[in-house]
Amino acid sequence: MPNLGKGTESIKLLLSQASKDMHAPLVPMFFPVLGAHISGTEFMYPDNSWKEPCGMMANLVANSGDNKGQFPNLINAICRDFTEHDLVEMNKLVEWAKLPKGKGNNKDKVRPEVAIYFPPTDTTNPAFIQNAMALEAQGGRTQYFNMPEVEMADQLCGSHKKLSQLLRNVYDRARAGALRATADGVSGNPILRANLTFSSTPGATRRFYKYELFNGTFGRMVFSFKPRGERSGRIPRQGNYPDEFYQKLDEYLERLGNSKGRYIIRPLNKLIDRLAEDMATLADLTDDDVLFEISHRSLVSAWKAGCVLWILNNQTWTKAMAELVEWLVYHDLWSKMQLFATMLSNGEEGANDSQRRGPRNMLDDLPTQFNKAQLEALRKSQNKPIEGASNQLRKWVHRKFIEYCAQTGIYTKTELYLKKIEH
Repeated sequence: MPNLGKGTESIKLLLSQASKDMHAPLVPMFFPVLGAHISGTEFMYPDNSWKEPCGMMANLVANSGDNKGQFPNLINAICRDFTEHDLVEMNKLVEWAKLPKGKGNNKDKVRPEVAIYFPPTDTTNPAFIQNAMALEAQGGRTQYFNMPEVEMADQLCGSHKKLSQLLRNVYDRARAGALRATADGVSGNPILRANLTFSSTPGATRRFYKYELFNGTFGRMVFSFKPRGERSGRIPRQGNYPDEFYQKLDEYLERLGNSKGRYIIRPLNKLIDRLAEDMATLADLTDDDVLFEISHRSLVSAWKAGCVLWILNNQTWTKAMAELVEWLVYHDLWSKMQLFATMLSNGEEGANDSQRRGPRNMLDDLPTQFNKAQLEALRKSQNKPIEGASNQLRKWVHRKFIEYCAQTGIYTKTELYLKKIEH
């Protein structure tokens, strides 16, 4: 993780209450809950579409007993304003439930309109849609869910079979399209504005997403993986949340709540354009189409995080913020490959972590000077068809990674490529 310099003070503040071993894993997890504090605000993505900071989803993955429990404490701190608002709304439902159940009182028993910002984990799919309708009526606020166990999402989605559809609709800010035949059912077509965070162990994560790897659901989720560390007898220390922490945090949350309107953050968009080119370069070096495809949404997710950072920093962009956004892209891709590389390559779970491998820079595995036959042999050793060697060589020549000598049939790595690898 890069050094958190000027412009990232809000993230440093949150990390001040987490043990050091959790700093990198927690950073991507902050942005969905922070983004949920923003409403009535849109940003222009480099493709000229307007997007809201909703549909932000992240999954914290670490082994059992490896300090994932620090995250809910930080969520509760960030969501104090949500909790205070929701308590008033929930009391309306409690009072409504106490009304007499006689038929003559039916006209007085209309369910009150309530809008919950931070719904409990035990929320059904009809309640989720009903809440989305209420929040849309309030100007399009975003509801935020934090699931301590990823399996809890099944109830929110109706069932695991419907998980993919709901998560994709949430990410795409689509409409619910719920139509029920009876008055007791929930019918409505609100925009699904929701941000979600999950926590899980590596094994539970692989089982949960096993059938969602190639339908778009997997790519939409940001993953933050904490690998198993060294065995240590020292108990990590989290913060004690002093009053000064809450005072400063409230200042940042106020900036998010006050943000309204449409914005174009040109330095951020320029960064994303450059990173998109970097993703294409990385995919060409590894000859990995899957990596290239999932990188598209990693860019969008990191861009949304950059939008949130921009508001937190009083609508000012800095170099440190750019470095953090770039790290978010690569951390998401790295986490996905650490967890799912074998499943992505062969469609089934590997036996253990040591057998999982991510994409490799194939050009780096070749000598400075090589011929086509050597690349074909390398591709064959990595279970890639040798017929793709010619296309891969053309891409490397086009990107000025290598030069070709027609007289000898030898390819030579360029100075440009060698310098890039050194850095």
